[in-house]
Amino acid sequence: MTSTRLLLDTIIKGIFEKKGKEVINIDLTRLNYSICDNFVICHGDSRTQVNAIADAIEEKVDKVLNIKPGHIEGKGNAQWVLIDFIYIVVHIFQEQYRDYYKLEELWGDADITKIEDE
Repeated sequence: MTSTRLLLDTIIKGIFEKKGKEVINIDLTRLNYSICDNFVICHGDSRTQVNAIADAIEEKVDKVLNIKPGHIEGKGNAQWVLIDFIYIVVHIFQEQYRDYYKLEELWGDADITKIEDE
């Protein structure tokens, strides 16, 4: 079984390959009611970039870990793309939609870490 940490690291590399912005990890493991272990949230500047980030994540995780997402939605309009890897759910927004939905604020009782490109 692939570790959640390795999956998380691979997702993050895919995001940074396509210049995803303001990447955060919300660690939900200590919450009793969490639906997964982690939310990863980032944004891009355009529909094209949001889809490119989603494609890069999907390709990198498949290549490195041989894992395909359980579900992907939102690629049609690319305002908010969700990629569900069961233990980790990735949210890729266009910036104005990220500002509108403010997912980070909904999980204020979780551990939130800002991730910088290396």
